[in-house]
Amino acid sequence: MSRVAEGVSPLELADYQKAVRLVLRHPLITPGYPDKAALATVRRWADQLRTDLMEVLGHRLVTTADTARLQRAQDGLDATRPALTRAGRPFDRRRYAYLVLTLAALGRHGAQVALGELADAVAADAVRIDGLGLDTARKPDRDAFVDAVTWLTERGALTLADGSATAWAGDPERAEALYDIDREILLAVHHPTRVLQHLTSVTALLDSAGALGMSAGRAAQRRDQARRARRLVLENPVAYYADADTELLGQLRAPALAEDLERLTGLTVERRAEGVALIDSSGRLSDIRFPGGGTVAQAALLLAARISAAVQRSGRHALERLPAPTAAERLAARARRIDAALPSRGPVAELAGLAEPEEASTAYAAPGDKGQEPAETRYPFVTDSWLRGKLKEITAEYGAGFAADLRGDPDRLLDQALDLLAAMSLIARVDGGALALPLLARYRGVTARVRTRAAAQPPSQTPLFTDIAKDPTP
Repeated sequence: MSRVAEGVSPLELADYQKAVRLVLRHPLITPGYPDKAALATVRRWADQLRTDLMEVLGHRLVTTADTARLQRAQDGLDATRPALTRAGRPFDRRRYAYLVLTLAALGRHGAQVALGELADAVAADAVRIDGLGLDTARKPDRDAFVDAVTWLTERGALTLADGSATAWAGDPERAEALYDIDREILLAVHHPTRVLQHLTSVTALLDSAGALGMSAGRAAQRRDQARRARRLVLENPVAYYADADTELLGQLRAPALAEDLERLTGLTVERRAEGVALIDSSGRLSDIRFPGGGTVAQAALLLAARISAAVQRSGRHALERLPAPTAAERLAARARRIDAALPSRGPVAELAGLAEPEEASTAYAAPGDKGQEPAETRYPFVTDSWLRGKLKEITAEYGAGFAADLRGDPDRLLDQALDLLAAMSLIARVDGGALALPLLARYRGVTARVRTRAAAQPPSQTPLFTDIAKDPTP
């Protein structure tokens, strides 16, 4: 029997699980973020949360009077949870750079700061970084900077005392904004478990066991493997057995995994022949809803149905099958791209005593890998040209319900739709096309129709797409 939430009565278990989902969904909680009730909910269960999150997942919960900060144990590089702009778009590299420089600049200010003064401080640092810069005379730079400031404002690190950031972004000569600085929240926002100046590869951030001070004995290694397996199921749409090393595979198949995760989160663990998934039908924990609304999500779902239908065919029309990149290969490729931005010479390399930071990423292997070659699994392959053709068919049939800018740019729509399917572990993007992964079979038989506008309703009040139905058969 699971020992998770041992101190929680059956009558209060649902409230406790709500607090668990809250802190997992929002690793930083403040008096106003994500809402005014969240911090009180987490603080009520703080002691039990600290115990269970460490024991089950290896995460550390740090609470103060005004913050609850979850320090996650990281096993991989996840691109599916980006910071978002005021318009809901993912941060680009410029915005991330401005966010980090803003955090540094705020550490040099007192209790308040004017937006223009803060921009000048960030600009002074940005100009020393090749290819960055911050020119407050350029509207795109001002917008990117305000997105970074707004991200901090939403979390309470900054509080608008007077003026308007939007007005400043429009005309800094005529408008200004004044912010109060919350030092406690600011510290919680940036709370690294490593001395960043000593890192020569982003993969050094992924040694979660070392970061949290865990021992390295055999029993501790088994415990860490169990935590890693639970994290894999919790933080991904599905954990495929074919993608796991030998030790992790045993933990994924263990009955205790389902018991612990179900009692911790209140969600259901589903096991299939290909892997394990934590089912969140209500969206209480998921950061991405699928199926979902919007042009990209609708196009992705319809495209998933067509890929799934093609996979069902047999005979001479059967699809070619290819192996998917392993988790370690995907991690190494992402790490190389990130590490390419690190300076190969200078203070970072000197502090670490290394001359070539790239070596850290290419030599990285996932914890538990012992040089064993897993059995190769091959998946149905569809080409880029095939995908473009299917999207063209989808647009011709359902394009009246798509956003005009994406309907007119099919390459961008296809790229975003495939990215969404890959984020949901439905496909794996590879050179020349995509591989259909087992979870994709859930979405075969999808049907949709475009609603016609009612004459008496304004266009803005009439949905163009009906809810999309899917065949519930896995």
